[in-house]
Amino acid sequence: MHGPGDFELSRRGVLIGGAASVAATAAPVAEAAPGQASSAGAGTPVMAKVSFKVNGKPHALELDTRTTLLDALREHLLLGGTKKGCDHGQCGACTVIVDGRRINSCLSLAVMHEGDSITTVEGLGTPEKLHPMQAAFVKHDGYQCGYCTPGQICSAVAVLDEIRAGIPSHVTGDIAGKPAMSADEIRERMSGNICRCGAYSNIIEAISEVAARRKA
Repeated sequence: MHGPGDFELSRRGVLIGGAASVAATAAPVAEAAPGQASSAGAGTPVMAKVSFKVNGKPHALELDTRTTLLDALREHLLLGGTKKGCDHGQCGACTVIVDGRRINSCLSLAVMHEGDSITTVEGLGTPEKLHPMQAAFVKHDGYQCGYCTPGQICSAVAVLDEIRAGIPSHVTGDIAGKPAMSADEIRERMSGNICRCGAYSNIIEAISEVAARRKA
């Protein structure tokens, strides 16, 4: 039978051996000499060319294939209207309209949109000639800090198109029929766009006014 002293020595040996292993794995790997091939091109980005239209204008970019559509718009085309909120597709601040459908641009790679037509908040209207939805947001104070507003407006424009196209939502009573242009439908469809300031009632009023005006 081993005594207490033997156990202490064994445990100490294990700890020393473990520390030596960690130190060995943490040691930097020597860089390849000039002219010598590096291992598998680690850290070198893979670049790809992509062409699409943004707000009616053609753009051709060469991007790291990991670049999201959101970063392509903000960092490469300098369209800062589209906001980076959570960067996880949970807040809706980055919503843009691609070929008539709204998407979270932070969850979509730019290279996936070859040939697509993309609309950001800058492409909906200008300060001199606001889009009806932009004007309604101003009229009904549908924003406070304004950070989520570009995504809210892009989503709202697409929501009305969805309802007119007959696309049902979770609250649509009869999925075989045409959805009603109601506050409940609008509220459900806008639920993916978070307003941290809590201007939800004003946003619904703004969207409802535009919906009623188009229906008239």
